Amino acid sequence: MVWEAYAKVRSNKGSGGVDKVSMSEFDMQLYKHLYKVWNRLTSGSYFPPPVREVEISKKDGGVRKLGIPTIADRVAQQVVKSYLEARLEAIFDESSYGYRPKRSAHQAIEEVRNNVRKYAWVIDMDIKGFFDEMDHELLMRAVEKHAEERWVRMYVKRWLEMPVMDRKGQLHEKEGKGTPQGGVISPLLANLFLHYALDKWLRKHHPHISFVRYADDVIIHCHSEREAQDMLEVIKRRLKQCKLEVHEKKTKIVYCQDYKRARMNKPKKFDFLGFSFRPRSFRSKQKGGRFFLGYDCAISIGSRKRILSELRGLKFHRWSTVTIEDLAKQLNPKLSGWVNYFGKFGKYEFARVLRKFHRRLVRWALNRYKSLKGSIKSAYKYLRQLRDSYPIFYHWRKGFLNL
Repeated sequence: MVWEAYAKVRSNKGSGGVDKVSMSEFDMQLYKHLYKVWNRLTSGSYFPPPVREVEISKKDGGVRKLGIPTIADRVAQQVVKSYLEARLEAIFDESSYGYRPKRSAHQAIEEVRNNVRKYAWVIDMDIKGFFDEMDHELLMRAVEKHAEERWVRMYVKRWLEMPVMDRKGQLHEKEGKGTPQGGVISPLLANLFLHYALDKWLRKHHPHISFVRYADDVIIHCHSEREAQDMLEVIKRRLKQCKLEVHEKKTKIVYCQDYKRARMNKPKKFDFLGFSFRPRSFRSKQKGGRFFLGYDCAISIGSRKRILSELRGLKFHRWSTVTIEDLAKQLNPKLSGWVNYFGKFGKYEFARVLRKFHRRLVRWALNRYKSLKGSIKSAYKYLRQLRDSYPIFYHWRKGFLNL
């Protein structure tokens, strides 16, 4: 179990924790490290070290705090996660998608796309500081319901209670709540907590309501504005019972207006997993088809800005000494990630992002090839010929050809 857990941790990569041991350093004394983890887990003497706190910027300008365990602790967490996951998967709701095997963000988005065609109203709900506020006592009650093994309960409790070390090296103890984002077992525990706090409760008391949850991002579908308002109030009360609260500024009720629904002066847009849902113009697939108003998703403004910011930061148009093959080798890993995720829905909107990439690629060609004589038109012609004869960039091979 320890060896299989190590293989999973290694495949996920990641940086070191408070001990500053990297994956390559861990591998240099692999037998020693894994034997230590196995020996202490089996004897009941394993105590996790503190997690290293890392701050990352959020799209709203705030800061999200991640807790990075040591590599050895990630292996230990993976052992318990693998042991528990199958039995918890058997009880989790079909509309829960986050951090679950064989489930993806695209599947969650697809279900929301289907639901907005059936339901005119959406509650775009954000749970305030969920990972920081998750109550340990309530969570352990859920763990104990599904894990009879004392060793599983013991280690889960220890992971919940392990302190956090900030950038200054100071330790901060938990106060009976919170689990660090960044831990291997944290997503599984979060899903278990929200299964009882929200999913199962909704199915039992409001079975007519459809919802989609990806970790703590929740979309709830309603037939009317009044129903949405009432549902939001009862959900607030339910979350309060579970020692959580709705983030008032980030939670809103949205009207999914399309050609079949009356016009209303109501909020009509919400974001979910990097995509924006809003009214959009579509053309009928019939020959000479007319345009109509639909309601669907495409890459969000925030996601588009982050991609363009990253492209600007690369400044690859200045890499005038590298070949086109070297350039593609450097950029294709990023392009493949963006294309495979954001190119799934709303391809026209995502193609606009790639046009920005092409403009920067033109600047690279002008700096690289003096034979183009500074002509933007010639640079575009060169790239179109390259695209048609030698589609070296990932998005060209995937059909994003506009130049």
